[in-house]
Amino acid sequence: MTTVVPVPLAGLLPETEAATYAGWFACLAEPMRVKLLHAVATSPRGLTVGALTEILGTSQSTCSHHVRKLADVGFVHLRKEGTATVVTINQACCSGLPHAADAVMGLLAPRPCCPDNLPEDVTVRSMAASDWNAVRRIYAEGIATGVATFETEVPSRKALDAKWLPGHRWVAEADGEVAGWTAITPVSERECYQGVAETSVYVAESHRGRGVGKALLFKQVTEADAAGIWTLQTSIFTDNRASIALHHSAGYRTVGIRERIAQRDGIWHDTVFLERRSPVN
Repeated sequence: MTTVVPVPLAGLLPETEAATYAGWFACLAEPMRVKLLHAVATSPRGLTVGALTEILGTSQSTCSHHVRKLADVGFVHLRKEGTATVVTINQACCSGLPHAADAVMGLLAPRPCCPDNLPEDVTVRSMAASDWNAVRRIYAEGIATGVATFETEVPSRKALDAKWLPGHRWVAEADGEVAGWTAITPVSERECYQGVAETSVYVAESHRGRGVGKALLFKQVTEADAAGIWTLQTSIFTDNRASIALHHSAGYRTVGIRERIAQRDGIWHDTVFLERRSPVN
């Protein structure tokens, strides 16, 4: 038996917005219009219908039909120059389309502060000098997965100690041992970026799937908020769906995909770039 859970009406898109976005997406369901819109968007001075006809390799009547459809929903502007019709991009759609996609996918809804349903048997505390062996061992286990980092060797304690922010290094304990860690690294020495930092989270192989990551991210983001760090950012391999979902639960949002950003073992990989803005600032 399947149980259907009703969606609260307050969570639905307003009818007028849904109708507007549906009209936009329907207009772009035709590949010829997508190509036409791209051609116009990449021509700052605009293009005549005649020029578009040649670019698209179609008849002028077909091109005019698609231009009119794009103009009707507001993607392009039309103006007359003599006997020619010049088509220019409506700059508002450059932000309107991404906004519509975000609205439909729910990315504009309030994001959570931090993970909930934290495990009761996991304790998070400040990283101590005695934890370094466990921290580097867990780092090595992450490297071994092939989807945690571009590193192929564990950095030295000296290198990690030099880059991680003091006061923002945490370990999780479970069953009397270190089960994971998280640390924050400044992204720049420039004063204007003093509240922007990059995060790392690693969970021991033997403790994955029991909420250690949730506990670590809860500590990470709440302490960063309290310290006035206004933006946390991280890059995650596109294959690492569990980590992406975990960060979303902590208020991170997906900014975009960084294609072929770096190689690991001679293979190019894409990463998902995520960031979290502090609700405090």
